[in-house]
Amino acid sequence: MAGSVPADRIDSLAAVLGAIRTHRGMTQPLLTQRVGLGRSVVAARVVELETAGLVVNAGMAPSTGGRQPRQLRLRAEAGVVAGISIGATGMEIGLADLSGQVIAHVAEQIDVADGPEAVLGRVEVLVDAQLCEYAADQEVWGLGVGVPGPVEFASGLPVAPPIMPGWDGYPIRERFSRRWSAPTWVDNDVNLLALGELRTNPGAADAQDLLYVKIGTGIGAGLVSGGRLHRGSNGCAGDIGHVAVAEAENVICRCGNAGCLEAVAGGAALAREGRRLAETGASLVMADILASTGRLTAADVTVAADRGDAAARALLARTGRLVGTTLATLVSFYNPALVVLGGGVVNAGDHVLAAIRESVYRRSLPLATRTLRSEPASGGEAASLAGAVHLVLDELFEPRRLARWLPSGSPAGRPELAAGEAAGSAT
Repeated sequence: MAGSVPADRIDSLAAVLGAIRTHRGMTQPLLTQRVGLGRSVVAARVVELETAGLVVNAGMAPSTGGRQPRQLRLRAEAGVVAGISIGATGMEIGLADLSGQVIAHVAEQIDVADGPEAVLGRVEVLVDAQLCEYAADQEVWGLGVGVPGPVEFASGLPVAPPIMPGWDGYPIRERFSRRWSAPTWVDNDVNLLALGELRTNPGAADAQDLLYVKIGTGIGAGLVSGGRLHRGSNGCAGDIGHVAVAEAENVICRCGNAGCLEAVAGGAALAREGRRLAETGASLVMADILASTGRLTAADVTVAADRGDAAARALLARTGRLVGTTLATLVSFYNPALVVLGGGVVNAGDHVLAAIRESVYRRSLPLATRTLRSEPASGGEAASLAGAVHLVLDELFEPRRLARWLPSGSPAGRPELAAGEAAGSAT
């Protein structure tokens, strides 16, 4: 049927579908309790969703005194979505069903500085191979893409990304939409990490208000408010790597400015300072690593700290203090229930984490930290792939967008669905 679902029905349809999507063993009596709608309305919406091919019977639930009620489930096998997480030095690509369950996954080393033609060309090869092997007879319902730089979410365009030469304004969305004739969304990689943590970590889901802080090659934060990703008006909320810190006032950042947090606390800064300590003889362990390998990375600083090197430990503690001091401002301003710490530098463990926590609790308002939890990311880099997948699902099943494609039964072949008004997962 052509057209769209009338506005007076779409909210109740989306509510019923959302409850079925997110809760196993859902029945019509349980739906009535959960979504707060009358039994006749719920029954009518279930029929509509079954007719559209989105909901199917999942067997009978145990009786509670009367007839056994039918269990309902999302027909997750109706289509697939592709998640594409591009980092500075590697990428993860996968396919998932409509429940978000990953059914194919591959990781590959790349250099994002090679430019969009080289990187995205390789992405296309890998996605096509996965589709051919795992989903040859299924429709592509959408694609989610994460990149390591600022993205204007409404347009899907990278905007002056510091570590991505040649990517400024590159039409990633248009390229992938044309190739697979499917709606495509593009976001910053840290936002996808935050979303992935929210969707895969029960503790994060319970928190509802959280900060995801990534400390890797760059530094960034993803903000979740009331269970929804907060991007800000242009999509750059949480870009804390380029806030000014006094300790960096004479250090030029790769963004071109001086004084950025990332310039003194990011992975590149750790490697630079570690090399300086090695070359000046201040760190014998790092000097040995440099002599044997010819280079020194942020991970080598952690290795040296684990071997008891005092200079390496002091460097990591300084990194944690700098990040923690900036984070304390956000904690007081935003008052999250949970701070999740991810990225390669966090692999340094308590060398960094203890310093971050000490600074946050010392510099934040007491009320802001009264019930605050801080913990390492549970999903690692895999959370970014999960975030890319759930970005697509959240956008597709958002009420206003659902209304546009539900009458036809599928968003496949509708790339225009990703354009226009932002959906409910963005605030």
